[in-house]
Amino acid sequence: MLLENAPLGEMSDTIRFLAVDMVQKANSGHPGMPMGLADIASVFSFHFKHNPKNPKWLNRDRVVFSGGHGSALIYSLLHLWGYSTSLDDLKNFRRLDSKTPGHPERAHTEGIEVTTGPLGQGFANAVGFAFAQKRAEALLGKEIIDHKTWCFCGDGDIMEGVSYEAASFAGFNKLDNLIVIYDSNDITIDGKLGICFNENVEARFESQGWHTIAINGHDFAQINAAFESAKTQSKPTIIIAKTTIAKGAANVEGSCKTHGAPLGESEIADSKAKAGRSAESFYIPQTALTWFRTALEKGEMYEREWNDRVRKSDKKPLLERLLNPDFDSIQYPDFDGSPKATRDTNGAIINAIARALTGFIGGSADLAGSNKTELKDLGVAPLGANIRFGIREHAMSAITNAIALYGLFIPFDSTFFVFSDYQKPAIRTAALMSAKRFFIWTHDSIGVGEDGATHQPVEHLSAYRALPNFYVFRPADGFENIAAWKIALKLDAPSAFVLSRQNLPALDQSQAKGDVTKGGYLLRASKKAQITLIASGSEVELALAAADKLERLGARANVVSVPCFDLFAEQDDEYIETIIDPNTIAIAIEAASANEWFRFAEAVVGMETFGASATATELFERFGFNADRIAQLAKNMLD
Repeated sequence: MLLENAPLGEMSDTIRFLAVDMVQKANSGHPGMPMGLADIASVFSFHFKHNPKNPKWLNRDRVVFSGGHGSALIYSLLHLWGYSTSLDDLKNFRRLDSKTPGHPERAHTEGIEVTTGPLGQGFANAVGFAFAQKRAEALLGKEIIDHKTWCFCGDGDIMEGVSYEAASFAGFNKLDNLIVIYDSNDITIDGKLGICFNENVEARFESQGWHTIAINGHDFAQINAAFESAKTQSKPTIIIAKTTIAKGAANVEGSCKTHGAPLGESEIADSKAKAGRSAESFYIPQTALTWFRTALEKGEMYEREWNDRVRKSDKKPLLERLLNPDFDSIQYPDFDGSPKATRDTNGAIINAIARALTGFIGGSADLAGSNKTELKDLGVAPLGANIRFGIREHAMSAITNAIALYGLFIPFDSTFFVFSDYQKPAIRTAALMSAKRFFIWTHDSIGVGEDGATHQPVEHLSAYRALPNFYVFRPADGFENIAAWKIALKLDAPSAFVLSRQNLPALDQSQAKGDVTKGGYLLRASKKAQITLIASGSEVELALAAADKLERLGARANVVSVPCFDLFAEQDDEYIETIIDPNTIAIAIEAASANEWFRFAEAVVGMETFGASATATELFERFGFNADRIAQLAKNMLD
């Protein structure tokens, strides 16, 4: 690195005061962290391998700013390096429809790898990128994949539990391609860090299998030496950089007040004068800009050399298959018509997908045998396709999000449906980012049985159906399960599969009308139907049984299966009315809270309490999920 000639002080001040001006103009934001990290960021610019002209170049270094509140730092760097973020974009920071929202959002701003803001998740995302790189390297070799993953984090990230989980996973898997820069400024929003946190972070990470380096985060030589050392280690590295929040502020340097509020015009003027800077807002010295913009020439050179290596590599065909997966090559299983739990049909399906698509990988939170997610004979990642996440649900899903965004893989993760509560922050960011990845959730209802209310999801289906840009599939049998995967693989959004523990009968599709790919279809039609029974998953067989009871009572009922409420709700009124006859009384049946079904139904048979500990048969009977009750309810409404 030719740092001895670089005007690092001027470069750092350029970052520092661009961020300050952005926050001041927006009258909103977080100036303290960008000011404190500016010295590290200027040195980082000479170590970061990327191409601003092609932000999607596969072999680029990945960088995650886990403290997304410091977005003024990120956007300043993107502009200075030569990405498409313009000076006007910086001036429109936090404005409606700008390219510079308050927290960085993937696919909204070029150069942003992952959406961050909820603290700790970015740390886990960085672990995911590093793990994906190791899997890619195992498949393609170091001549094609040889980059690093960098992560900037702060005290809040370190305190959030997800960072414990992710760091443990990274250390266990010896992710030597991961370098974390910990901005240790000893400040929280409420005051000094010591009011709530006094861990020995260095010892903590060493115990998890990390290499640790402690530095002065404002000493350019120490920063550079730490980066050089980190790149040669055989384990993940955390650089614990002692910094001062709002470094360079004339009067409030080191104050917690600088965390989340503009400095004010007077303080900014005093700070610029103290640094010998122009008082002009958004001022960028040409000398500093020239040094930052060396990233353009170097980036094009990096990618050009990489393209030459790819052309000569015998791995190029595999790379093309990973970049362009052929979903038509999947040979889905034929199910024999015998009763099967949908967790079992799903297990057969994902194995078929994994045999066809090398990029299909995933794992479970220590529940592979129960979730039926083991990919048979495909080894353990990163050398194989099965990821051993351990009991780390939150980190698991944040890691999987990043694997999905890496560019080569189609990943899944899995646990019991009730434990999706631990995954919720990562589920939401997956939807925000339109990450093409899959959540596999088994033990889907009170059908879990004897494990009791703690393990029986009730409110979960409704919660995830309420989440925008997220598709929840609850198939009733193997046919619907296959159809669900065919749909989900084509969606540019995350999907979830909610699956039964208990065996379910194969549905008779001989009378089916409509299109299962639209989320719901007419499974059984009756002439002159007076009632429509709507259900998903295990309750579809119950709806069929209730329809038979109604016929014996002199009433006729259609039965509608809705394996994906979200897709069905997206259809136009014309299609919905061909499936749910508006001249019939519609009743929805689902062993969940199910209030969303009032969108289509006049009555809902659902759960109004938590479950209990008993056999599945006893529980369905106790909570009113039996054909006699539903038939009588329908008959009463008809009368």
